[in-house]
Amino acid sequence: MPDPFADGTVVVGRNAVTEALRAGRAIDKLYLAKGGTGDALRRIASQAREAGAVVVETDARALDSIGGTRAHQGVVALAALQRYANLPDILEAAAASGAPPLVVVCDGINDPHNLGAIIRSAEAAGAHGVVIPKRRSAPVTASAIKASAGAAAHMAIARVPNIGAALAEMKRAGLWVFGAMPDGATPLWEADLSRPAAIVIGSEGDGVRRLTAEGCDYRVKIPMLGKIQSLNASVSAALMLYEAMRRRAA
Repeated sequence: MPDPFADGTVVVGRNAVTEALRAGRAIDKLYLAKGGTGDALRRIASQAREAGAVVVETDARALDSIGGTRAHQGVVALAALQRYANLPDILEAAAASGAPPLVVVCDGINDPHNLGAIIRSAEAAGAHGVVIPKRRSAPVTASAIKASAGAAAHMAIARVPNIGAALAEMKRAGLWVFGAMPDGATPLWEADLSRPAAIVIGSEGDGVRRLTAEGCDYRVKIPMLGKIQSLNASVSAALMLYEAMRRRAA
């Protein structure tokens, strides 16, 4: 099986993971032995969830492979390479910036290179933050950081449990939600991205999910003249971001 920790820092064993959590180390994922019992494992799982980690049960053979050892004591963690921000902090910083808030929402980007490229474009276009879901999404791995060309170090990235709830929170803060969709009714050139905006970019294969689309105020279509009527997710994000930048500079 592919090593899901190839890009990250592996923390192996109950004591090591407990101390990492106690020290406030950000954890992307916690893998537990399926059917594992005992207060220690339950306590570690509870602490990891409270810290925002995704907890996944898997079999012992997979844990051996993931941790690179059989001495994992039923627990292996992927330590995040970047500390995540909170969405309220991003919105507060955007409000204090004096510029209309601009946030990019990644609705299930699975390729870390695409995620890194989106972070790079967001930073270059002056976005205040990037939002990614905790599940069914690439975390900010070494590959994503490399693809961002250093932009990840300068960009606030929030990891949220539910994209729909995050969109609702942004709407309450006065942002309008613009989803990039091939069948959108609003051409990009007519989308008023000069206003406070959250730009939603869907996954590479499926695009913006139905429930996420229902939370969008505008479904934006990027005009294309060729025979291929789809773009890479990171390219779509860059076009939307730079249209927002152009309108705000006008």
